[in-house]
This record gives sequence, C-alpha cells and structure tokens, in this order.
Amino acid sequence: MEHFIADDGEILRLRIVGAGPPLILLHGWTSGHTVWNPFLDALSRHRRLFIPDARGHGGHALAANPAPDVARLARDVRNLMDRFDLERAAAVGHSMGALTLWQYIGDFGCERLARLCLIDQSPKLVTDAGWPHGIYGDFDAARSQRLIDALEQGFVESVLRLAAHGLNERARASYDRDSGGWRTLREAMRSLAPGPLIAIWRSLVAADYRAVLPHITVPVLLVHGERSNFYTAATARYLLDRLPDARLVSYEGADHSPQLADPDRFAADLLGFLGDAGGRAAQ
Repeated sequence: MEHFIADDGEILRLRIVGAGPPLILLHGWTSGHTVWNPFLDALSRHRRLFIPDARGHGGHALAANPAPDVARLARDVRNLMDRFDLERAAAVGHSMGALTLWQYIGDFGCERLARLCLIDQSPKLVTDAGWPHGIYGDFDAARSQRLIDALEQGFVESVLRLAAHGLNERARASYDRDSGGWRTLREAMRSLAPGPLIAIWRSLVAADYRAVLPHITVPVLLVHGERSNFYTAATARYLLDRLPDARLVSYEGADHSPQLADPDRFAADLLGFLGDAGGRAAQ
C-alpha cells in the first residue's frame, strides 16, 4: 500500500499497480480497495490502476475530520489526481463510488477525466412523490431517517439489512437463513468504525445529482445488476436517457455488485469501453 496526504492533512491509503493510462477505481460504502482484487490482473495489463480506500474506510482511523461527507470524498479524489499528476484519467465508481464521481464532477467538472464507468447507482437515493428511482423505489425521507436511527443503534446489522431486505429475493432468503456469506460479511464489518461511515451516509442520502447529469461531457458506461438489491431497470434507463454520451449493460441475475457476479465479463466490458486490447465493445 502507498499513501497520499489530503489537503486537510489526512493520510489516505491506496494501491497502485500496472502501467499505462490512469484508471481510478472507487469502491462502495463500507467496502474497501480489496473489492477490486478480482480485476487487477486483467486491468493492470493495460492501465495504471489507482485504488484508494475512501476516507473512513479500510480500517484506518481518521485524524483530521471524524465526520466526513461525500464532498470531502470527492475532494480526496481531486487530491489524489493532483498528487500523482493524473490527466485524462478514466474512473470507475461502484455505488458510493459513483456518487463520489457525481459530486466530483459537480465540484470540479470533467476536464481531467476521460471516461466514466458507473455501477448500479441512482443520482438521488431518497424517493418522494415525484422521484421513484431511489433506493427500492420506496425509500422516502421518513424511511431514510429510520435507517439512520437504526445505524446509530446497531450499525453492522442495519447495514446488512439494508442490502438484504430490498429488491433481491435471494439476498433476503440467504440473510434470513444466516448463510455463510452473510456471517463472513458480518464479521468483517465489526472492525469498521461506525461514526465516520454514518456521517458519510447522511451526506449520501441528502445528495441529489440529477442536475449534474447533463454536464457530464465524457462517455459513460452504465452497469446495472438485473436483480439489484436497490434499483430497478427504470433507474438505469433514467440515467441512460439523461447522460449526453452513455451506454448501458445489464448483467442478468446480478445483484448490486454486478462486476463481482461476472468479473471476467466486467473486465472485458470495461476494457472494451476504454478502447483497450483484450476488451469487448459493450452493447
């Protein structure tokens, strides 16, 4: 692991591997840089990968700011790009990583970006009478607040239920029978510090990036899990219709992490979208 120092003095960790044009990989909420390990071999043959742990993630304590928000995460991406002199970088964002990229573009524009890949995310998480494309299609302000209250009372189980009690019936069934995968995830999450993650979550559910979408001037690959825990195909189509230059791929049977459901396909789709050898053009 390497590190860089953000402009508020926080020391942030990242992994750098491979050679070629830069590709930044941003993980989801409560995750970490290791979630990208299945893709390192395929992607690092063509790209120099920059894989940070988002602030408050990865198991290292915060010193500068105990309650970060998504704007701070986006600024950390900018600090990373400054530290390593990255220009015309491609970036992949899964879940929170996609929200971080939307925040980045809202704050800094697209001038230093070349292409984006956004994985299974909505530009506004909380639903209302005029917005059905957030979490579950039915996650209004009252339900959002109940989750925040639950996170503060029992963080790990509340996060697991957020994923399990959604649109994917298989996830609910495996959670209800307490399968090995959920037990492993539960044990791993017990090492996380809830405070910073709850602060980040509060900022995520307060955000609305719909106005950012028309200003994304670089090509975008949208990756949707056909059995996403959180979002229907209508959310993905909303993004497709409002981004100036976008294409959409849907992974049959995949949940909120379609890239992990079929790592070989995802690597090929991404490399094809980036125009690298060994990839395939996403349809």
